[in-house]
Amino acid sequence: MLRKELMVNGQPTTVIVEPDAKLSDVIRKQLRLTGTKVGCGNGQCGACSVIMNKKVVRSCTLKMKHVPDGAEITTIEGVGTPEKLHPLQLAWMVHGGAQCGFCSPGFIVSSKALLDQNINPTRQDVRDWFQKHRNACRCTGYLPLVNAVTDAARVLRGEITMEELDFKMPEDGRVFGTSYIRPSALAKVTGTCDYGADLGLKLPEGTLHMALVQAKVSHANIISIDTSEAEKMPGVAKVVTHKDIKGTNRIFGLLCFPWNKGDGYDRPILCDKKIFQYGDAIAIVCADTIEQAKAAAEKVKVEIEELPAYMNAREAAAEDAIEIHPGTPNVFFEQPTVKGEDTKPLMENADVVIEREYYLQRQPHLVLEPDVGFAYIGEDDMLTIQSKSIALYMHSFMIADGIGVPLNKLRLIQNYAGATFGYKLSPTNEALVGVAAIATGKPVFLQYDMYQQITYTGKRSPAFGTLKLGASKTGELLGLEYDYLQDHGAYSELGDALCVRANSFIGSGYKLPNIRGITRETFTNHAFGSAFRAFGAPQSFMCWESIMDEMAEALGMDPFEFRYKNLYRPGDTTPTGATPDCFPFVELFDKLRPEYQAALERCRKDDRTDKKRGVGVSIGIYSVGNDSSDTSEAAVELNEDNTVTVFNTWEDHGQGADMGTLAVAHEALRPLKLKPEQIRLCMNDTAKCPDSGAAGGSRSQLLTGNAIADACDKLLKAMRKETGEYRTYTEMVEEGILLKYTGSYATTSFCTTLDEKTGQFSPYVAYLYSAYVTEVEVDVNTGKTTVLKMTIASDFGTICNKLVVDGQIYGAVQQGIGLALSEDFEDIHKHISLIACGFPYIKDVPDDIQIIYTETPREHGYKGVSGCGEAPLAGPHVSIVNAIYNACGVRIRHLPATPEKVLEALKNQSK
Repeated sequence: MLRKELMVNGQPTTVIVEPDAKLSDVIRKQLRLTGTKVGCGNGQCGACSVIMNKKVVRSCTLKMKHVPDGAEITTIEGVGTPEKLHPLQLAWMVHGGAQCGFCSPGFIVSSKALLDQNINPTRQDVRDWFQKHRNACRCTGYLPLVNAVTDAARVLRGEITMEELDFKMPEDGRVFGTSYIRPSALAKVTGTCDYGADLGLKLPEGTLHMALVQAKVSHANIISIDTSEAEKMPGVAKVVTHKDIKGTNRIFGLLCFPWNKGDGYDRPILCDKKIFQYGDAIAIVCADTIEQAKAAAEKVKVEIEELPAYMNAREAAAEDAIEIHPGTPNVFFEQPTVKGEDTKPLMENADVVIEREYYLQRQPHLVLEPDVGFAYIGEDDMLTIQSKSIALYMHSFMIADGIGVPLNKLRLIQNYAGATFGYKLSPTNEALVGVAAIATGKPVFLQYDMYQQITYTGKRSPAFGTLKLGASKTGELLGLEYDYLQDHGAYSELGDALCVRANSFIGSGYKLPNIRGITRETFTNHAFGSAFRAFGAPQSFMCWESIMDEMAEALGMDPFEFRYKNLYRPGDTTPTGATPDCFPFVELFDKLRPEYQAALERCRKDDRTDKKRGVGVSIGIYSVGNDSSDTSEAAVELNEDNTVTVFNTWEDHGQGADMGTLAVAHEALRPLKLKPEQIRLCMNDTAKCPDSGAAGGSRSQLLTGNAIADACDKLLKAMRKETGEYRTYTEMVEEGILLKYTGSYATTSFCTTLDEKTGQFSPYVAYLYSAYVTEVEVDVNTGKTTVLKMTIASDFGTICNKLVVDGQIYGAVQQGIGLALSEDFEDIHKHISLIACGFPYIKDVPDDIQIIYTETPREHGYKGVSGCGEAPLAGPHVSIVNAIYNACGVRIRHLPATPEKVLEALKNQSK
């Protein structure tokens, strides 16, 4: 053991530590300074950054034997407090730098070290610093963070005051439509926000730590599971297998359409008969410490019969492939689209017909906070599960029978989430902690490391698409045919919905009266398909916007003007035969045209031979809500001090649910003249809040926003006197008037049901529209593509909070760049870290991102709102691919467009 005397945040501190203990563990577990977060655990994300002796260090890789005696260490708690913010912390809040917020403490600490050395950094200085210190963010696209550092520097130089930097409330006191700072920002930038691992340190004595016994092959029959040796290991309380589960041991996969060939019960909580994918959980060791649990997990013996592993959709869909889930075909769902006239004669008579194949890869979510969950038996024998679920009521329904608990005895609570981008629409650890708590009768805690996070959680489903497009010589689209095969991995949940989304997006955005297509969803033994931001759209637009570009070339037309000619206009319909909610694309393109032409001119003037510049364009569309019908509930209550509390389960994975809730409630309650701080938020606890539905499908702002407004309207009506004034709490009580009201909203009456044979229906009340112009540079000697600038023009209806919406677009740019150029999860033995999976750092993302808005109020949204989070990622990657072609003449049809792939295409081009 070592005795270390340190100076931590200006205070002398003595710790007794193991030589190989990590500084991050000492800071978090011994000093209880939980503002320092641990993400990747191997120095690749910078979430754990602290300052030691005036230098930034990544504390998750620094062993205590290398920490000098007397070291001065500064954590986020030593930078500033909620009562006395550092300019960096305020700037982070003002610029929307804290979305999920998990990386914010590390960034702010790192930024302080920069400003301590250089009080007048350039933007390039800031970018160089973050790149050097591997400060990674998955939410913000980095640009707001650079803005925050440069503004904080202005405060430190005395050019502006903290008051001048801070958000200014408009004279009318309105929150809605402004850049008001989200309520959770203060806790996130000061490190006082407790994420799952932080709460884990606050669980009671006797809490058991969980380690999973996971499959090391992708497909096998299980012959036996021997836990006898593991049960004898020190500290082990219980080794849980499928035999200990009281319920069905199956997670219900939410069949959306009855012609699905499966029954939805294909995913085991703990594998009993088969292993379906690498990493499948087979047993759970519950022990006094995580070290004991992991040691015992190594002693569990699993005898298997290995089976052929089908690692892509085409292998699994082959006629001679064995059924991965016996009794269910590997191609478990099919949906045709039949719109307009028969396309065969149209194709025969079209002036130009092209046919191409495209592929979008299995994109990993790459969140910085690995999954954390814990469970305990609470009041009234209620099983309480806390996680970063973004579908609390839905997950309760999906796992209750599987773990063997009645729904009325199951409580789910969302912890602050270090981002999900959709993967938590699937239960990941909820059922595991649930069965462990039941089996042991004690509180249990499970924390994935980054390896488990990457290899064991769901991914964006990859897809092969073969498209055939016909057009007239003057550029009118005549017909589209396609065969689209999507790989949903080992389990079916949400697979049929994803299949239908593809049919909704392929062919969208343009006047296209005639379509014949088929989309098929397939089991494989790869990582199961889960929701990912823009669920279904990036795959579809990779095919659709690529072939639109290729058709423009075949016609000899400018790709921008070819698109403009065919854009949705009144009278046009979607691929499913529905009428779009509005037609903003023409105006968006009119606003984009000068940017496109300026980019082309810049590229024309660049005459280097080693690096080629090009411009690409694409569109992206996303839908709002669940297919066909959707509902949401929220409640409001007048409190004794005449404040109001809003109750909902609008789950927050960084997108700003707290801000959306506050803005709508404040606007709807304007007659009461409440200040924002007089509206309290009680969110994301199924024991306290009504069912607002899952935070997916860009639905919450419209659906839950309407429910909040409805509840507020009911409260106002109850409070309103005949004189037009409003009752106080005391008057309400004295008159026996209810204080709490539930509001609701449903889209059922506005939507129609999917036609199984044609795919025609009106599934959504609103859509989101984006168009992208991207400028790239391709190094022809290495194949490396650099995105220099991206301009996004979007229409999301009325903007509820501009700071939040801007942030969603900036983050989507980063993820779109990763999708286009680097991100992949194909090789389960290679793609096992952030860097190996192609995570985009700040130098991979341009500092030049321009946003253009039009605001077409949506009929069904409160004050004309819609949604925003997913449309920005529907198509930016295709604009990058199209720009690569414009730059150097090579068309990358299978993503990602890695340097090796581009270089190979360049070499083949020259032959």
